Amino acid sequence: MNLRTRAFCAGVAILFFGSAARGQEPQRRAITFADMVSMRRLTGPQISPDGKWIAYEVATPDLAGNKISHDIWVVATAGGESRQLTRGGSDMRPRWSPDGRKLAFLSARDGTQQIYWIGPEGGEATRATSLSTGADNELWSPDGKRIAFISSVYPDCKDDACNAQRDAEKEKNKVKARVYDRLMVRHWNAWWDGKRSHLFIMAAGEGAPRDLTPGADYDVPPFNLSDPEAIGFSPDSQELCFTANTDKDEALSTNGDLFTVPVAGGSEPKRITTNPGNDWGPTYSPDGKWIAYRAQMQPGYESDRWRLMIYERKNGKQVNLTEDFDRSVDAFAWAPDSKTLYFQAEDKAEMPIFSIAASAGHTPKVMLGASFNPEFDVSRDGHLLVFTRLSMTVPAEVFVANSDGSEIRQVTHQNGALLAQLELPLPEPFWFAGADGTQVEGLMLRPPHFDEAKKYPLLLLIHGGPQQMWADSWSNRWNPEVMAALGYVALMINVRGSPGYGQKFTAEITHDWGGKVYEDLMKGVDAALAKYPFIDGSRMAAAGGSYGGYMVDWIATHSDRFKCLISHAGSYDEVSMYATEELWFQEWEFGGPPWSNPELYKKWSPHEYAGALGKYKTPTLVVAGELDFRVPYTQSLEFFNALQRQGVPSKLLIFPDEGHWILKPQNSEFWYKTFHGWLAKYLE
Repeated sequence: MNLRTRAFCAGVAILFFGSAARGQEPQRRAITFADMVSMRRLTGPQISPDGKWIAYEVATPDLAGNKISHDIWVVATAGGESRQLTRGGSDMRPRWSPDGRKLAFLSARDGTQQIYWIGPEGGEATRATSLSTGADNELWSPDGKRIAFISSVYPDCKDDACNAQRDAEKEKNKVKARVYDRLMVRHWNAWWDGKRSHLFIMAAGEGAPRDLTPGADYDVPPFNLSDPEAIGFSPDSQELCFTANTDKDEALSTNGDLFTVPVAGGSEPKRITTNPGNDWGPTYSPDGKWIAYRAQMQPGYESDRWRLMIYERKNGKQVNLTEDFDRSVDAFAWAPDSKTLYFQAEDKAEMPIFSIAASAGHTPKVMLGASFNPEFDVSRDGHLLVFTRLSMTVPAEVFVANSDGSEIRQVTHQNGALLAQLELPLPEPFWFAGADGTQVEGLMLRPPHFDEAKKYPLLLLIHGGPQQMWADSWSNRWNPEVMAALGYVALMINVRGSPGYGQKFTAEITHDWGGKVYEDLMKGVDAALAKYPFIDGSRMAAAGGSYGGYMVDWIATHSDRFKCLISHAGSYDEVSMYATEELWFQEWEFGGPPWSNPELYKKWSPHEYAGALGKYKTPTLVVAGELDFRVPYTQSLEFFNALQRQGVPSKLLIFPDEGHWILKPQNSEFWYKTFHGWLAKYLE
């Protein structure tokens, strides 16, 4: 079954429920931003211990209120009506107690984010923590007597009163200067405030939380955006395992290791892995013999292939289960018999769920393929898999299947009624010979109400990362369906650097940012023009964010085939990009710091070509957020200044309250409006 057929089947499964009992099929319409932003966003399905219920989080955008509300819902594994359990507006991350009588969750309903719990039948939630520093990553002990969590505290503070006093003094002080004598001083969208995430334990009733990593000058876990769980309980509830990076210079290191600590406390955490790369996500086997985790072997490289590892607690033996599997392991979970592990991995434009035996020498088996399944959970008896599934035409919904992948059934339909009104064209995959003759995959999306006899302008979308990919999945930030809806053919190419095509393909972007990727893109455009006669090659635009923004900046000086360009959060001057926070990223991609490898920085820096033969000609929209510390917004200012000084039609859009991504609903609406306005000006 090809990708287009898969997307069609997924769309039919959901749209059927949204349009049941209607007579003649009504005329569907093109999607709008208002449609997209009103879609409910489902995440984090968790199956109850008895296997009868699924708790999950629903994020509901509120355009008028310029916010996104988060609440907990439940649905039966057998299907039926979903039921909203909480209405706090900031309720996230549901976790069942081992006896199934409570759901713990995180909420900032009273200000600072804390742990609450509620019965699955509903009612009033009970607040479990009241720390001035808040709580995150809550985790029940298997015996249900304790809850582990993390809280960001001052390492030298011995109690919450000290933390509260320190924060109050900072707030009162009129001097807001920041002083640092070490890296990293800021990360993602926040300046470091001197606090560290520590691991805490508390009784699941009365009692004060205890810090299990007191005085630690490192974070438990390290900062991450979407990695699997970083804390695990042993089956006997007596030990915790966690991920931490204890290297002195975090800005230069990806060296996460696993540590264990007794729940009773009183001893220093014990390091159990020493891999110089990254070890992440400890999960104990149900029989207590093993700890499974992911590992990257190459230090300093965030896009090294993740292997699935198991650590034998008795003797410290480590087994690499997926060394011969040329894909990167994402989230994983044990089967109840401790003999099998389930895991996810990106594969081309999909994310199947695999299984593999928990011993050396086995090949992963696809359990749920032909789809993009971003999250999953396994029932306690091992009979069911609960997972979210989505496509480019359908936002995430919750599904259930037998543990062997059979009898897949959809149990939530949060967006079905709206989807039934929309014409959402299916992404069409095609392959072509890219740089060096390597086969590269592209996805082409036609506009709604497509007419084969017409000619349509082309919008080339370039993904970020750079080690990310265009997938058959729904997006709330760069949504190709919304972008194509105004009459454009959207073209997405998984160029060199994209995961899901083998580690060699992913690694070929390193030290070659403007090389093979640029050639892949240009050959992909040529292949699309040759294959699809309805594309108007005289009306083309290119747009990208993050690394995609970099590539737009690069295209601006290397090609004049596009009528206009859109660069979002693109790096422009690779030397001044050394103001980023994760220095190991720049140093890996460009072969060291700027002073040790200046030629490579110069070779692949778009700003070096700004004056070459007056190449800046293409009208360009430049977008950035002032709180973006990954790609500092000054990169976009430099690019815009160069465009203006050379007389190129250009526009600068800066969001003072956004970071790398534009997340607030009204900001997102303005972003799309400006994006579409720029395209309309030059392509229509």
